Amino acid sequence: FRPTTKGWPVATIIDGKALAARMRERAAADVASLAERGISCGLAVVLVGDDQASATYVRSKLRDCEQCGIR
Repeated sequence: FRPTTKGWPVATIIDGKALAARMRERAAADVASLAERGISCGLAVVLVGDDQASATYVRSKLRDCEQCGIR
């Protein structure tokens, strides 16, 4: 929130997709920088049970990591 002249907070509308893309670009750059120094990044996941929503979430995180160069 940011104040207005009347002192009431006003919500700021953000573009979530654009923000996420910038965050992925930054993560990819950080991962590449670490790789240049011989440090590899990875993601380990333990999925317990058969919850389809959890499996879907994990798949999306794995896809996001692959886009950033994380194995």
